Amino acid sequence: MSDLSTAIKQIKQMLAMQDAMNTRVSDTWRADNYEWYRAIWVECAEMLDHHGWKWWKHQECDVPQVQLELVDIFHFGLSLRLMKENNVDAIAEQLATELQQSVEHTDFKLALEDLAAAAVANKDFDGKSFTACMSLMKMDLNELFRQYVGKNTLNFFRQDYGYKEGTYIKIWNGKEDNEVLADLVTSLDTTSDDFQSNVYNGLKAAYPA
Repeated sequence: MSDLSTAIKQIKQMLAMQDAMNTRVSDTWRADNYEWYRAIWVECAEMLDHHGWKWWKHQECDVPQVQLELVDIFHFGLSLRLMKENNVDAIAEQLATELQQSVEHTDFKLALEDLAAAAVANKDFDGKSFTACMSLMKMDLNELFRQYVGKNTLNFFRQDYGYKEGTYIKIWNGKEDNEVLADLVTSLDTTSDDFQSNVYNGLKAAYPA
């Protein structure tokens, strides 16, 4: 687990990256009042399928895919917090505290339902339930940071290479871009100040343009 100061630093970096990504899509994203809370509960439902919940058939939990869905939810959670609060330092400190609290849940499905319930009922991002989901999927803040920076950079790359226009290539030499990203980030040093640019350059080198 990261210490509090490291956690705040990582979260501030992710908040800055999220703001930049949202601004890339719309300069007025804060005023646009996008339903980030809805994106959270929809992702929760999708994640449950990757985890498995059907008692009438055999299912195995796809942990990497569940972790990826958690990263997507964190994008939406950061956006929701940024839309409601202008003080980035205050958001980072609050989130860092929430992500370091003790976990009471032992059942992932129940923790996920609490996360979804907060999004539906309160239109909010519940850091406590999110922390429980991460913990039950063996994911700490350092791993969240690594995967978040990777996915955020891929989102920027997609925009730069025609995602909005419909010209972006999703399959790279037989692999989805998410799979290429997963292989790439594990080969890079996450502590490097150039981690984000190294991810982008690695994607650029691999893109089948």
